Amino acid sequence: MARLTIYFGIVLIGIGIFFFVTTGSAHPTSLIPCWFGLVLGVCGAMANSKDASKRMLYMHIAVTIGLLGFVFPGFMAMKDILSAHSTHAPMPHPSAVHEQLLMSILCFFFVVLCVRSFIAARRARLV
Repeated sequence: MARLTIYFGIVLIGIGIFFFVTTGSAHPTSLIPCWFGLVLGVCGAMANSKDASKRMLYMHIAVTIGLLGFVFPGFMAMKDILSAHSTHAPMPHPSAVHEQLLMSILCFFFVVLCVRSFIAARRARLV
C-alpha cells in the first residue's frame, strides 16, 4: 500500500503541474494538488518500513490527507457548479473546477483502496 500511496502522490503532483502550466502559470492555487501529492509521497516513503507500527501510523496519516483531498476540493467544485447552475451564468474558472473534481475523485479512490487494505489487514491479524 505504501507504493500505491507514492504513485497517487506522483499523480497528484502531475495534475497540479499540468493545470498550473495550462492556466498560463498565473494561478498558484492550481498547485494545491502538488502539496497534497507531496505529503502523500512522503507518507508513502515513510510507510515503506519494516516496523508495523510506523507503517500503520504513516498510512493512517496518508488516508487522512486523502480524505481531506476528497472532501474539500469536492465541496468547492460542487459549490461552484451549483452556483453557476442556479444563476444560469458560466463558471468563472472552469479549469479550477475541473482540477478540483479530478483531485476529489482521485483522492476518493485512494481512500477507498486504503480502507479496503486496512480491513484486510485487520482480518488477517484476527485469524
